[in-house]
Amino acid sequence: MTKYKAPDIVNVIKIRRLEWLGHVVRMNETRSVKKIFEGKLEGRRGRGRPRRRWINDVEDDLRELGVKRWRIKVLEREEWASIIKEAKAKLKGP
Repeated sequence: MTKYKAPDIVNVIKIRRLEWLGHVVRMNETRSVKKIFEGKLEGRRGRGRPRRRWINDVEDDLRELGVKRWRIKVLEREEWASIIKEAKAKLKGP
């Protein structure tokens, strides 16, 4: 009997975040998603530890994969595609 092996949902999410990052960074500056991604909020920051943002998790994933200088690499679509392909191979595991 063959067992169905479902993909690890955490790894699927990590890959999709990297794909979305490449898409958003290469977007036109007038798109609202791009404005939100790069935007700074007005006003004072609240007390205590700063909250984790989406980009913090993505940067952790990239650090785990050994990707350096991602802000430059993401601008080259082919290079970013190869990074995602490597990430898929690494995160798939045995």
